[in-house]
Amino acid sequence: MILEHFTVGMLQTNCYLLGDEASGLAVVIDPGGDGDRIAQRIQGRGLSLAAIINTHAHYDHVMDAWSLKAKMGGQIYMHPKDEPLLQHPMVGMAAVLRSAEDLPKIKIDQPIQEGDELTFGAIRFKVLETPGHTPGHVSLLFADAGVIFVGDTLFAGSIGRTDFPGGSYDQLIQSVREKIFTLDENTVVYPGHGPRTTVRIEKNTNPFFT
Repeated sequence: MILEHFTVGMLQTNCYLLGDEASGLAVVIDPGGDGDRIAQRIQGRGLSLAAIINTHAHYDHVMDAWSLKAKMGGQIYMHPKDEPLLQHPMVGMAAVLRSAEDLPKIKIDQPIQEGDELTFGAIRFKVLETPGHTPGHVSLLFADAGVIFVGDTLFAGSIGRTDFPGGSYDQLIQSVREKIFTLDENTVVYPGHGPRTTVRIEKNTNPFFT
């Protein structure tokens, strides 16, 4: 199993590449920039891109999703509650596209929601709805590997901002307590920015919960 981390874009977003060498399938989570570099790595690994999964719709997490799809194929996944944010002039793709004519092309292929099981060869995610940073924010639990990709819900020693359109502090805190802190404490947490952590560390030391 391949798990690689890229720090991409102006806001230093964490993008993750997962690959299953047996099936030859790859998944990219939150391609917020540097699409050419990600595509080259997929090609260098001899993989075929099956899915681009966005934890949420903020431009720093989705910037190169559609260009990567154009180069490598694959379907774009996102929670439908976040799809309207793609058009938002402050936080969505409308904030960074040079031409408004490109906005109608910015659409998701596959809506995802709580409890969905996404399988790409040996890569198996369970979708957890973790709203708060955005209304349709999701986290991706890869239980077989003991990891979860949480986007901007939870960081090492912090949490995601809730002052953007559609944000809710109370929802975010509830999401972390009910969806992330109930997991095995050894689960490795891969956030949308900053270093990885674990459920145990955040339960015991994160100042927003202690």
